Amino acid sequence: MLTQALLVDDSRSILNFLKRHIEAEGLVEATTFLDPVEALTCARERVFDLVLVDYEMPHMDGISFIRVFRTLPGCADIPIAMITSRQTDDVKMEALQAGATDFLPKQPQSVEMTVRLRNLIQLGAAVRKLNDRAAHLASEVAAATRKLGEREEEIILRLALAVEYRDNDTGEHTLRVARYSRIIAEQLGLPARLCRDIYLAAPLHDVGKVAIPDNILLKPGKLTAEEIAVIRTHATIGERILADSGCELIQLGAQIAAGHHERWDGAGYPNGLKSDEIPVAARVVAVADVFDALTTRRPYKEPMPIEAARNYLIEHQGRQFDPACVEAFLSRWKEVVEIAAGQQATPFQKTDAALVSESAAESRPVEPVPAA
Repeated sequence: MLTQALLVDDSRSILNFLKRHIEAEGLVEATTFLDPVEALTCARERVFDLVLVDYEMPHMDGISFIRVFRTLPGCADIPIAMITSRQTDDVKMEALQAGATDFLPKQPQSVEMTVRLRNLIQLGAAVRKLNDRAAHLASEVAAATRKLGEREEEIILRLALAVEYRDNDTGEHTLRVARYSRIIAEQLGLPARLCRDIYLAAPLHDVGKVAIPDNILLKPGKLTAEEIAVIRTHATIGERILADSGCELIQLGAQIAAGHHERWDGAGYPNGLKSDEIPVAARVVAVADVFDALTTRRPYKEPMPIEAARNYLIEHQGRQFDPACVEAFLSRWKEVVEIAAGQQATPFQKTDAALVSESAAESRPVEPVPAA
């Protein structure tokens, strides 16, 4: 690839000489400009490996040109030589401070100019190779990082699905909770990276269920107080499984596992946190998890009609749920319905009150045991 040189001088004869001289060995392709402003416009759109600019020009002198050129993207390290017959210390110092690399004398047949120009061409080619190599390495690092992230995400999802298959033969609960959670996080205006991480970590909310005996987890009837106490341990167990990880996603999963059954009014478990004491990711997943639990069939209950589940969230915002999370969820109701579509079983013919009393937030019971 030819070295691309930008030549700027208000003298056409000098430009022609420089172009012939610099292209003589067939290693350089030169683009010439009489107007420094037009040259800068071109430099914003094209990549150059080397710049030669005259010192004394109309509209803009060489030092001003260099200052502006150095601010352009990708132009911080490109060799720039200023062509001038005024080789005073003051001019040289000002040019160097502006970003000049070297100086060329204005005598066309100067041996010094020939030598310096050859060196600048070699430097420009070397800088381009170095930048190309750096860009290639950056691309490889980005690709490797992306693959690692994809594998990390896959492992997390498969772990969550393995847990979900214990009490749901499709594993789709985890995926719907993740989608609902992302809707809420986005509508809350959380940073894009956090929205993504909540979406990926949300499926880990029930990982602690691996430690719950099947005779309790899959029990078709109402749980006893002792059984409720056992099933509630899944929040603490889930946090313990995920705690102290070096992976940020799993750390977030630990927060969600520990806090998705806490309540806005402080009557939840396992730690009785309330309002903003509960991590925002856990507050988000709490709404998504309960809504999906209410609207899907489980071994111990029939699904609640989707509008009844919506009303349940509204009635319990400010008590069980963060009001902002409920509002965010309902603000994109059309998407919520689309996610639930096809997953919704035929509504069970009971009154809303009866359905609420039989639903669950772990997903059972919906209401925690009152504090003594």
